[in-house]
Amino acid sequence: MQTELVKIDRANMSLDIIKKAGEILRAGGLVAFPTETVYGLGADALNEGAARKIYAAKGRPSDNPLIVHIADMEALDQIVDMVPEEAKALAKAFWPGPLTMIFHKKECVPYGTTGGLSTVAVRMPSDEIARELIRQGGGYIAAPSANVSGRPSPTTAQHVYEDMNGRIPMILDGGPVQIGLESTIVDLTEERPVILRPGYITLSMIRSITGEAEVDRGLIADDSSVRPKAPGMKYRHYAPKAELQIVEGSMEQVVSYINGKCSGSPRTGVICTEETRERYLGGNVKCIGSRKDELSIASHLFAILREFDEDHVERIYSESFDTPELGQAIMNRLLKAAGHQKIDVSGWSGTIKQRKPV
Repeated sequence: MQTELVKIDRANMSLDIIKKAGEILRAGGLVAFPTETVYGLGADALNEGAARKIYAAKGRPSDNPLIVHIADMEALDQIVDMVPEEAKALAKAFWPGPLTMIFHKKECVPYGTTGGLSTVAVRMPSDEIARELIRQGGGYIAAPSANVSGRPSPTTAQHVYEDMNGRIPMILDGGPVQIGLESTIVDLTEERPVILRPGYITLSMIRSITGEAEVDRGLIADDSSVRPKAPGMKYRHYAPKAELQIVEGSMEQVVSYINGKCSGSPRTGVICTEETRERYLGGNVKCIGSRKDELSIASHLFAILREFDEDHVERIYSESFDTPELGQAIMNRLLKAAGHQKIDVSGWSGTIKQRKPV
């Protein structure tokens, strides 16, 4: 299959190109497209055969549900049983935007799209290219991230091309994404809203609208036997080819430990921030952003993991990012990429306490 990579000029958006992409979707094909979070791999959400093509192209487990993207609020009523008042309030506050909500589905949504579940995840992206494509493609696009399953999510069209060339007919190139982390997922089918995946929309932001809300215990428990509720979160994601470990402790201890591991080793990668990069004395050092600008860290994470693949590093050490707002979302992705491998250097005097899931 020949994959067409088409540049979209956001200042002068060509509807002809997007209509062509919409025709591919209506015919049951796949199109990759930009959103404000990451690039998505889209198919007609109401066409079970088309949804199966997403799983095949990505190598994605079939029990990992797809998120249905809509362009208008009116479309929601056609695919869900009921829209709770909390959902309406959240939609008013955060749609269009990086928030996915889970509802009980109507029969028109096939189980092939929902991973066999009776619920459906829905979001309305704010990206103009994405929303126009949804309209041209029939109104309902199922779209996970447009990468091979397990790889870092794509934040540029080139990332998509690296993974999907020859697997899909078209990629719409809208330039780099804004956020760089997948949407927050909130389950609204329970007694109170539960965050199943952290993202740009934080717990405090959700609570400011709904009053009560909580985070799925499986996302925050150190006990590896406590499984996250969202099926997709049990799989390893975002992983670079090299082994990745996260180093925790005071900044002085973290820098000292990583420097010791990187001495004379250009095949060892380091993920740091603007505040610390001048302190690293060796290794392949990549600055992810500034701790004063959490969005800069979020937006560069996946791209940096892919850069390390290109550099053929053998091992990567990353600082921990316990930032006040996006820290939970950033660390969620980083821990998944590392297979939850953490090295605790707090109080280090020559002995390292390493934590790895059983």
